[in-house]
Amino acid sequence: MRPASQTRTGLLRVSVLGDNGRVSPANPSHLPTTASEELFARAQAVTPGGVNSPVRAFAAVGGTPRFIRSARGAYLTDVDGNEYVDLVGSWGPMLLGHAHRDVLAAVAEAAAGGTSYGAPTPAEVDLAEEIVARTPADKVRFVSSGTEATMSAIRLARGFTGRDLVVKFAGCYHGHVDSLLASAGSGLATFAVPGTPGVPAVSTEQTIVLPYNDRAAVEAAFAEHGDRIACLITEAAPGNMGVVAPQPGFNGFLAETCARHGALFISDEVMTGFRVTRSGQYGLDGADEGWRPDLLTFGKVMGGGFPAAAFGGRADVMAALAPEGPVYQAGTLSGNPVAMAAGLATLRLATDEVYAALDKTSGLLQEAVSGALSEAGVPHVMGATGNMFSVFFVEEGVTAVPDFAAASRQRVGAYAAFFHAMLDRAVHLPPSAYETWFLSAAHDDRALDRIVSALPAAAQAAAASDVATGS
Repeated sequence: MRPASQTRTGLLRVSVLGDNGRVSPANPSHLPTTASEELFARAQAVTPGGVNSPVRAFAAVGGTPRFIRSARGAYLTDVDGNEYVDLVGSWGPMLLGHAHRDVLAAVAEAAAGGTSYGAPTPAEVDLAEEIVARTPADKVRFVSSGTEATMSAIRLARGFTGRDLVVKFAGCYHGHVDSLLASAGSGLATFAVPGTPGVPAVSTEQTIVLPYNDRAAVEAAFAEHGDRIACLITEAAPGNMGVVAPQPGFNGFLAETCARHGALFISDEVMTGFRVTRSGQYGLDGADEGWRPDLLTFGKVMGGGFPAAAFGGRADVMAALAPEGPVYQAGTLSGNPVAMAAGLATLRLATDEVYAALDKTSGLLQEAVSGALSEAGVPHVMGATGNMFSVFFVEEGVTAVPDFAAASRQRVGAYAAFFHAMLDRAVHLPPSAYETWFLSAAHDDRALDRIVSALPAAAQAAAASDVATGS
């Protein structure tokens, strides 16, 4: 075993390798789950799969999902009274931690004036100005979900260009829009087929799916179909196949290729927006490389935990949107005043100092996770962009995960063993090997020590799973 090392940054001090820290892990054999099990059984009788979003069902890792009663700071408390360190963060929005005092105060003040008007509000203008100030978008339009944002951006791109074809990348998730729920056909530049029952072929036959980080595939697609392509949409940094960062210059290459062929470049920042920097992934590569998207989509952090999202971009493109232009889009709850208040409070508290602290904390935790897995002899690759990261349980000898094909070859059984060992020690990870780990500004010494103290046993569980399966 390597000796433990200690790292201090500000008030944060966590054990990086080989140390159980100051908080004892929860006894894995004594975490009650009876109430969650009973609720899950009831839910399955009235809700498909017992959940309202598939990954919550634990189907990828097995076992019973924990039904959460409350959350505060870095912690979740389930209906059995167990307290977990949360590394899901509502899948990204809880940048400041759960139930932040100032966000709750803004929500309470807004709700006291009424929860929905169906009319314009000052809060919409305030939040739009904040987003425009932080990003390359000239104008934004609010919607209620990331799916609505990408759906609307695609429609706007088609209406603005008068073209129909859409290019996307395998492994990039843009919500459950029919045309984007597609899997790749054979070859580098082929038309997609539906990736799920219920999506007719006509919905995806004008979508081209390419391997991520593959410039040759992009060039081939545009060489063959360039004058028919309305837009190319990509996650600014994919986080839905695990975190797969764009190779240096890749986003800039996409922007330049689209511009050369008269297509629009749509950067999906629903996950990375306001999460990895105050300007999202664009703040990590776009500003330095000198390019800007034509359209962007936002969600998660900008809603402060409420169902709110947005799409925006160049003023001339956005001018094609009704009521200024002919491309129609609408939503009864778009710009909801309570959601706008939560989002504005969150963004105003998301200072450069917050991002710097999160980056340091994330780096320390990544080092701790990788160190524990290395000590246990578990092959892995860490994927990261900014403070977002994930772990790929790869085959021996694999040193990089640049695309969905590589991500798909990871050993999900090893992750499931790792996940449950962490859960048994009161650390709540994403219940899928293909999801991002999210920290918050509320993850303090106590929370991080609990995570680090749980890692050695979890790494050993992953190693034992490999032995059991012969991997």
